[in-house]
Amino acid sequence: MLATDLHPALGDALLATARAALARAFDRAGVADSRHPALAEQGATFVTLTQRGELRGCIGTLEAHRPLREDVAHNALAAAFRDPRFAPLAAREFAITRVEVSLLSAPAPLTVADEADLLARLVPGVDGIVLSWRRRRATFLPQVWETLPEPQDFVAQLKRKAGLDARFWADDVRIERYTVAKFKEPAPEGAGNEA
Repeated sequence: MLATDLHPALGDALLATARAALARAFDRAGVADSRHPALAEQGATFVTLTQRGELRGCIGTLEAHRPLREDVAHNALAAAFRDPRFAPLAAREFAITRVEVSLLSAPAPLTVADEADLLARLVPGVDGIVLSWRRRRATFLPQVWETLPEPQDFVAQLKRKAGLDARFWADDVRIERYTVAKFKEPAPEGAGNEA
């Protein structure tokens, strides 16, 4: 599914699906699943949870292999309870947790001559990147450009995320590029000022 083909209501449906999955995990009533027909199509998503503007969990899928409804629900629960950077989300945090869903385009190979070529071809704020080398792999969503606006820093941190040295480069490094359509809930009440 291409981000350019999105019906405006799909964003609301993706957010409602993620919120409903979290609500069910905490036995909360009153959060309904969406019935948007596009949720039956295969798609790849990332679900990001924030509290007062700070990351609280982010897990996703790079390649479409199941219906969007399942992918979003699975990733919402994984972001809440299985992101190794954070303790599992507690019931008391449910109301102050903001959900963002990123719908990914299919990753496309980006053939580059070297790291300098990669840096020159990146589009800050637009490109999501998957970096792979042997058994190591990492990705940054386009949203990461907000905190790492310089291509050199973006790529260096992506290499670190993959468990590589920031200065590492090899001829067999593989790069894939994708874009996202992102949808964010309004800030929850009591969340303070949140961007």
